[in-house]
Amino acid sequence: MGRDRAERLKAAADRLVVVANRLPVTVAKQEQEWTVRPGSGGLVTALAPVLRNRNGLWCGWSGTTEEEEAPLEGLFGEAEKQAGFRLLPVTLSKEEVELFYLGFSNETLWPLFHDLLGRTHFEKTYWESYLKANQRYASTLSGAIDSASPIWVHDYHLIPLGGRLREGGHIGRIGFFLHIPFPTSDLFRRLPWRRQLIEFFLAYDLVGFQTRRDFANFIHCVREMLPDVQIFPGSSHYTILLRGRRILVQHFPISIDFQEFNRLAKFPSTQEAAAIFQDKYPDQKIILGLDRLDYTKGVVPRFRAFQTCLKKYPDLRGKVVLVQVVVPSRIEVPEYQAMKRELEQLLAQINGEFTRPGWVPIHYFFRSLSRLELAAMYRAADIALVTPIRDGMNLVSKEYCASSPDGGVLILSEFAGAAEQLREGAILVNPFDLDGVADAIYGAFHMPMEEQLRRMNHLRNHLRQKNVYEWVNGFLAALQEGQVPAASRSA
Repeated sequence: MGRDRAERLKAAADRLVVVANRLPVTVAKQEQEWTVRPGSGGLVTALAPVLRNRNGLWCGWSGTTEEEEAPLEGLFGEAEKQAGFRLLPVTLSKEEVELFYLGFSNETLWPLFHDLLGRTHFEKTYWESYLKANQRYASTLSGAIDSASPIWVHDYHLIPLGGRLREGGHIGRIGFFLHIPFPTSDLFRRLPWRRQLIEFFLAYDLVGFQTRRDFANFIHCVREMLPDVQIFPGSSHYTILLRGRRILVQHFPISIDFQEFNRLAKFPSTQEAAAIFQDKYPDQKIILGLDRLDYTKGVVPRFRAFQTCLKKYPDLRGKVVLVQVVVPSRIEVPEYQAMKRELEQLLAQINGEFTRPGWVPIHYFFRSLSRLELAAMYRAADIALVTPIRDGMNLVSKEYCASSPDGGVLILSEFAGAAEQLREGAILVNPFDLDGVADAIYGAFHMPMEEQLRRMNHLRNHLRQKNVYEWVNGFLAALQEGQVPAASRSA
């Protein structure tokens, strides 16, 4: 019996369980028929091979509510065959979607963690639903996995999940990665449930953050709210001792599949599409903005900075165009609808002020892009203007560099997490400094090709090494061994 149990525990420990707010597939109802489509994005791309190799499982919300009664078990059979790993759906009630997802996750934690206190709503019903929904994830998992399986939990929606799993008897190692920033203690203290949330973080064996600043902010909050906890600094990490447990806290900057974007940019079809895109703006340099519809992305101040640039440097009129793509996101939320209206009103004002025959300064698209359209736009753009007012990482900046083998200039907000890694090749700006951003645009427009190539080659060489697979391997090694792997120390 002892040998059988040891073999069972080893088999469980070799299996990886990933938990995220959403599954890596999209469930939708078209007319009267339910469909499942594979998801996309860097996280899915990076984790799929690991899950296939480790008999893995991905647990997350299906995107449907209990009231819709979607036949999930019947839908996922073919999707699991295509993915090569198991899908475990969590179904939420309509009320939980309103209070847990749209409420506490996106009206409380999202703005608070992005330093936007004025947009933050503290509602007790939100908090209670947040805890209830995390218990639902835990209950779904507990009935489907071995208690020794390692679990990797992702993002702010599921901070309490590790604690709920421990309460349910899970003995395997559990890691957590926060994809968004972590705020300063002065901001975090405003949260009425601040101590409970910090203790939920400390239920994990490994807590990962995007940047050094984020994990330093977290350590400061732990010291302030749990003064009796023992904290030991390392060269690039902290170790926390709490009630006989050892918690490792480290930064793991997420990245992209560099080779995939680099390869796609060089496809003949991509180069042809990029040439067609450039022909739409003859004798003009293309500035590209690409963002989800979200107030953290800084699109409104970006438009104002471009307006400032055209006023300050009239010689650029007719020679440069801003192509702004906004990908629809949370469009059912009134605050996002209001932001979209503000953006479009400002667009009309700027274009009305500066448009002349043969030239419109801003071209605006409100839609999603195909892979080919995305690659072509990256390849065609002379300048990428990436100016979030706060971002966990911002992968658009990295995707642009990976897709630009022939030069190009990256103008990057100093408040993007990516600025910590890309500062040596990018032009860093303060998105609130409209004159500063205008000057950066002017400098990028006149930057010699030799300097463009030098900067871009530096950025591309960094991303070639620090890619998404290095991120996955570094985190999982730390989770398994309980120590910082050598690859992560130099990040």
